[in-house]
Amino acid sequence: MDNSVTLIHSVQKSKAPRLPADIDLRVEKYYRQRVRDTWQGRNIMHGKAPAAADLVLTSNDYLSIARHPRILKAMVASMQHEGNGMLMSGVFLHGENPQLALEDRLARFMHAEAGVLCQSGYAANTGLIQSIAGEQSVVYADMMAHMSLWEGIRSAGAKAVPFHHNDVENLERQVLRNGPGIVVVDSVFSTSGSISPLREIAAICELNGCVFVVDESHSLGTHGPNGEGLVVAMDLTDKVHFRTASLAKAFAGRAGFVTCSEAFQEYFKFESFPAIFSSTLLPHDVAGIDATLFVIRQEAWRRQRLHDNAVRLRESLQSIGYNLNDSASQIVSLEAGPEENTLALRDALESRGIFGAPFIAPATPKNRSLIRFSVNAGLSDADIDRIVRVCWEIRDEIGVANWPSTRRLSRGVRLHDGSGALPAESPAKAKVVA
Repeated sequence: MDNSVTLIHSVQKSKAPRLPADIDLRVEKYYRQRVRDTWQGRNIMHGKAPAAADLVLTSNDYLSIARHPRILKAMVASMQHEGNGMLMSGVFLHGENPQLALEDRLARFMHAEAGVLCQSGYAANTGLIQSIAGEQSVVYADMMAHMSLWEGIRSAGAKAVPFHHNDVENLERQVLRNGPGIVVVDSVFSTSGSISPLREIAAICELNGCVFVVDESHSLGTHGPNGEGLVVAMDLTDKVHFRTASLAKAFAGRAGFVTCSEAFQEYFKFESFPAIFSSTLLPHDVAGIDATLFVIRQEAWRRQRLHDNAVRLRESLQSIGYNLNDSASQIVSLEAGPEENTLALRDALESRGIFGAPFIAPATPKNRSLIRFSVNAGLSDADIDRIVRVCWEIRDEIGVANWPSTRRLSRGVRLHDGSGALPAESPAKAKVVA
């Protein structure tokens, strides 16, 4: 019997089959319009590789716990004892099970009746909207709501009605015009770092019979007395029907979560396509999230340090003329506008050892690209001062005075005053109602 194995590196690659002309044109358009013409033959997302002394502000590990020894120990122990566990859909889970037990603990932590763990925040949002909306449903979405919420609207075949970013009056006019529906917002918006006026939106929902959905991906773990999120911090748990979250942010793991009623919990697992057709979380992911929950509750100093760092950076950047688009959180973005500007901004920052995350369409509206700084609890005062000093040094080099966001600031124009727009590539664009 021949048990010889051919080494992978010695296997010749096969040429991919030729694609139909329409797909070839789409691929060619990307390389021609974006890579060649806009990005000057480079990739806007891939700049220099950071060195050890550089400041990297691209991670969503806001509390700096990704290498926490308690969390790592729990994950290693799980891998040693459980391996990858039972690889099957979550609909089969019942009885005494670590994932189901964690769902209960997370729900209690968030002051919710029940909850469901999902494969990701994206799966949580798309699965939730798909399971509560239909072709006759109206879904009111903040123009800057996360793309996964828009994808949920599209997959449900619902009628998408956008409202201006954080504009309560515009939302109310839309609801009065189109009737009761589902309102979806982020508590902390992932591109601008602005905070949703949750109390005012909750009042509109209650008055008009709307379901209220809040994505707490960027506030769970970072806001609230023990990190429970902004809905708990604002005492709105009885006004918000569903909360969703990615646990790949402050929880530094791989999963999503949906809060709901006990009756809805089982309904979701048997009606949401991402829930039905995805495998359960791996045991070490469950163990890691469980340990993370303990750390987040016990080490409140991390939240305080995070907020102190965020305030220091926001106030300093605003004082030297940057428009931060109402950021009030740990997400601090420099909106350069056209992608050419953001490429220049990226290069200027990286040449001085500061690495942020480029955000471009479809993550942002067209011509509103930006560099996002994700502040974390591990930054020192000297680190914050270094970021500000670099941003001051490069102002003339990158033409900050001529940025559209700077001109808006000088005119006193707010982001939501009719200037917002859905990303050009948004899945919901075809269903948008003016």
